[in-house]
Amino acid sequence: MSYFSKASSTMRTLAEWLSYQERTHPRDIELGLDRVSAVWEAMGAPRPAPIVVTVGGTNGKGSTVAFLEGMLRAAGYRVGCYTSPHLLRYNERIRLDGEDASDDALVASFERIEAARGSIPQTYFEFGTLAAFDLMARASLDVAVIEVGLGGRLDAVNIVDPDVAVITTIDLDHQDWLGGDRDSIGREKAGIARASRPAIIGERQPPVGLLDALRGIGADMQASGDAFSASRVDGEAGWRWSHRDGTVLDLPRPRLDAPVQIDNAATAIAAIHALGSRVDVPPMAIRQALEVVRVPGRLQKIAESPLTLVDVGHNPQAARALAEWLEATPRRGQVRAVYGALADKDVGGVIEALVDRIDHWYLAGLERDTPRGLPAGALAATLAAVGPTAAGRSFENVASAWKAARADAGEEDIVLLFGSFFVAAAALSHRT
Repeated sequence: MSYFSKASSTMRTLAEWLSYQERTHPRDIELGLDRVSAVWEAMGAPRPAPIVVTVGGTNGKGSTVAFLEGMLRAAGYRVGCYTSPHLLRYNERIRLDGEDASDDALVASFERIEAARGSIPQTYFEFGTLAAFDLMARASLDVAVIEVGLGGRLDAVNIVDPDVAVITTIDLDHQDWLGGDRDSIGREKAGIARASRPAIIGERQPPVGLLDALRGIGADMQASGDAFSASRVDGEAGWRWSHRDGTVLDLPRPRLDAPVQIDNAATAIAAIHALGSRVDVPPMAIRQALEVVRVPGRLQKIAESPLTLVDVGHNPQAARALAEWLEATPRRGQVRAVYGALADKDVGGVIEALVDRIDHWYLAGLERDTPRGLPAGALAATLAAVGPTAAGRSFENVASAWKAARADAGEEDIVLLFGSFFVAAAALSHRT
């Protein structure tokens, strides 16, 4: 089958459709809105829901989406979510009122997209985005929460005008596509905002490029530390969210671990607050969501002894958050990390952020999982350059690295599997 050819009429399963989508466009990533907009218009340009919140940023997107979903659903609203990538099943990418999209629903949507696209090529991600919007529009939702895949301005999700745009954090990632510094990346991610509509900024020290771009758009900027804030309450285990309009909420710590999750929760609350009278989310619903929301692969505990956690942190900012969590976590044993990475990631920056917090590195090759995967030898070379005294061993895959880490670990050690969604997927697929 050549590029851009049409699907066979015999394709019936989700696996067949996904394989076809991987072949039907010569590039995994091709930013731009013209192609996906044309197909969306041909499908009738269905709005995913009466209210749309778009969530962009470098880190914290998935957790912020999960907090928004949990808070809104706890208040009784029907919520749809679109996130990427998935960990174990493609269906995870689209949730409709708390349930993953079914195989049958996805196949039916892909058939509609294929009929509408004519000769217009679509990437794998564009197919998925159109399917998310199509299925959401058919699900009688109240709110759609849409995660940006890459960047913002030219990401496929940006064909829909959000009522509120959320930008969680800005750091170096995907530099080949977005630019080599925080200002350039910030300008790209600002593109999801709209004139006169709220743009929630979750980072306390955002880059000037982001702020300048939002001003140029004419967005209603509401930034952490200015419009809203999160602070610890002296002598108590909880925290306090406050807004410049005088609103104050005393809240429990999120069930999601790591100090950074309070910032993600605060950003989600700010987005709901910005919707004003369009939604009614009482404090009780916010508290309930904080106590129950979990996100796979975000410091997810998969074993107790030794304590074993999985995290999808794959860039320096995420690694710094992991280092902060390790520093704040009481322990008597050692930290043993199973680490795998993709070729387009700042491996040196990740290792530098964690080299003083990790006692033993188990470096896992990912070249058999994806063409973008780094072999263990490349990771070992970077570890030797960044931390010449760091203890590291190389393994051909995640499974063998994890087996060695488990064999070496004592009951009071911490085993951390991190660095890529492929590491997390392997760990969660073979958890014991």
